[in-house]
Amino acid sequence: MISEPKGLDLRSEADRLISAGSEELASLRLADLWRNEAGAAAAAFVVSRYERLRGRLPLLSYRLAIPRSFTVEPAIPLLRAEAFVHGIDLTVQLGDFNAYAQEILDPESSLYRFAPDAVIIAARTADLAPDLWREFSDLAPENVPGVVQRVSSSFNQWIRVFRERSSAALIVHSLELPAHPSMGLLDAQQKSGQGGAIQQINRELGQIASEHRGVYMLDYDGLVARHGRLRWYDERKWLIARMPIAADHLIYLAREWLRFLISLSAKTAKVLVADLDNTMWGGVIGEDGMTGIKLGPEYPGAAYLNLQRAMLDLSRRGILLAICSKNNLEDAMEALEKHPGMLLRPKDFAALRINWNDKVQNLREIASELKIAVDALALLDDNPVEREQVRSALPEVTVIALPEDPLAYAAAVRDCPVFERLALSSEDQQRTTLYAVQRERSQAEQSFQSKEDFLRYLEQEAEVVPVSQATLARVAQLTQKTNQFNLTTQRHTEQQIADMASRPGWQVLSMKVRDRFGDHGLVGVAITRDEAEICEIETFLLSCRVIGRTVETALLSHLAQSAAARGRQRLAGRFLPSKKNAPARDFYARHGFQLLEENGDGSVWTLDLHQHTIAAPKWIQLKTNQGEHN
Repeated sequence: MISEPKGLDLRSEADRLISAGSEELASLRLADLWRNEAGAAAAAFVVSRYERLRGRLPLLSYRLAIPRSFTVEPAIPLLRAEAFVHGIDLTVQLGDFNAYAQEILDPESSLYRFAPDAVIIAARTADLAPDLWREFSDLAPENVPGVVQRVSSSFNQWIRVFRERSSAALIVHSLELPAHPSMGLLDAQQKSGQGGAIQQINRELGQIASEHRGVYMLDYDGLVARHGRLRWYDERKWLIARMPIAADHLIYLAREWLRFLISLSAKTAKVLVADLDNTMWGGVIGEDGMTGIKLGPEYPGAAYLNLQRAMLDLSRRGILLAICSKNNLEDAMEALEKHPGMLLRPKDFAALRINWNDKVQNLREIASELKIAVDALALLDDNPVEREQVRSALPEVTVIALPEDPLAYAAAVRDCPVFERLALSSEDQQRTTLYAVQRERSQAEQSFQSKEDFLRYLEQEAEVVPVSQATLARVAQLTQKTNQFNLTTQRHTEQQIADMASRPGWQVLSMKVRDRFGDHGLVGVAITRDEAEICEIETFLLSCRVIGRTVETALLSHLAQSAAARGRQRLAGRFLPSKKNAPARDFYARHGFQLLEENGDGSVWTLDLHQHTIAAPKWIQLKTNQGEHN
């Protein structure tokens, strides 16, 4: 077993690697330190070292503002350390103590001048609704609905005003219930009880959030309950420093905040790749046989069944499942197909690598087969040696640190923040099916001698239409998650997409593609802006599922034709190179654009619409709001 350095050894090892210029390995050691010793002392070290690594690691800069009603300062270093470990360089602005309402309502406040990417409103029930907290027994039952209405109306006003003034994501804490209801057991028996009133406000808050784009409710009451109401609070710290949360529970608040930020910043995993032996079932299939492995509703097999349930739940969020296992294919497939305790079957997996090859190579092959970047993978493996080898060779892969007890495996998967999602599109819900159909296409392609013959055989239809309320979330999701065929890698929230679509001279278009095998779903986005005689392409991207199917030419053809129809003389676009978008590098050159400008940041291309046209491929039936084109 690999011996992992601890404590001071990890600190000195990280410093040595930083000095040696081994940034990625240094980052791994910092992550190890944080996993082992998450707390104030480790946070100071981790943050200081990552700050030294700025510009040497692919860190995503992100700005967070926290208007609050209580002291959260000690949680900020913990949050920043958590964020750094997940590849986010977080800048945090704390609002003044208990000034959250004024900061939201004042258009000139520091909140809006900070220009955050996300905002968290952290306010306690005791501060928002004191009459529902410590004074509830003095409140006449007939006055309870009025308090509920007052607090709900305040939330509604703050959210509405904020959304009018900022396109940042907004995360709002729900109200927490007291550990000891004022009326004791009687509270649960009353129609207008203390707990019921607070829960009604939370239901109202959830409804208000759902009515505004980019507004999300953080279940703060659920967070407190998970970790124990009595242990969550520190009354002495509250009275002395207005810091209500016990010091050893601040890390849980920081991690809950980060779950939202990871999803919002698209630092998420798209695929969970799992081992089999002693991971998805207990025992070794090649030695114990199908009847000897542990898997079922009773202990110890229940631990592995719980893990499979957690994995299946992930797939319902649009996360693909894959297998990477050192095993005999026949033995493993027999268990997957026939074992009565298996919850997951072969059809639930988008890719299978069951062989004796190196896992690093298998992971690369899985990413290639699914047409995603390696950093979109998360590995679930009980073997610490395999985990460390993958971490060292592929530091961009999320490697889940499994505990020794298999009963905790499911919780480790559910707690992993890279699997969080804040919205689900229809494509997410059908993702496993979409990839299964994609395998059929790939297999069919092997029987054709020419690419053109295969493309004609597909009978593709592409529909290009303006973004709508129904497609807004998916369009925003594609801008946030698409990397390979994305010419500018501009990230946009739902609110920003909606704002652009409403501006004069802007067009926000989505493209759906289907063929004889089935529906790809919404897989393309183009955003353009008319200015004088030029139509400038601000965003042009395609999902990896349709790369190589020439649908990008069909989409560009529509942009050129519609721009000419609006009287534009030139179509212009930029290519901004990133670590992952090499497949799009020659896109404009291949379609007749002329290079206008090139510098270290990228290149600018232009097409004279009077002298050049772009024809849609003959094998694609293009449908637009102007009609059909072949």
